[in-house]
Amino acid sequence: MATFTINGRAVESAAEPDTPLLWVIRDELKLTGTKYGCGVALCGACTVHVDGEPARSCQTPVQDVDGRQVTTIEGLSADSSHPLQKAWIAEQVPQCGYCQSGQIMQAAGLLASNPRPSREDIVAHMDGNLCRCGTYDRILGAIERAVQEG
Repeated sequence: MATFTINGRAVESAAEPDTPLLWVIRDELKLTGTKYGCGVALCGACTVHVDGEPARSCQTPVQDVDGRQVTTIEGLSADSSHPLQKAWIAEQVPQCGYCQSGQIMQAAGLLASNPRPSREDIVAHMDGNLCRCGTYDRILGAIERAVQEG
């Protein structure tokens, strides 16, 4: 039994210890903002925070979050007022939108550790989060806007 906190709420999961956290989040806890992309931690669609650090939930066994804090896109802000969420809207980042929760969670991890990143810092940190629609320029613009307006 894994016991952890997700978005500020204590939860228990009876899933097998090696079950990917992604499936506990989506299927058991019904938090569907975190997406399944590739299943092998290469695309970033499943990015959540574990103890404040971005993590690929498709490759994080639920046993690894026992006693820890997990934050999903639903927990980033209760009313979508996080600077990144507002910047994403202002910069009209999404096309299909599928990767966006993972993109935002990855960017939020960067801004939590480096509130004034350079463009090079942003590019390096976001490397590995894929967008099939190719909205990378808008993603960079939104992160830079969030830094300025933060």
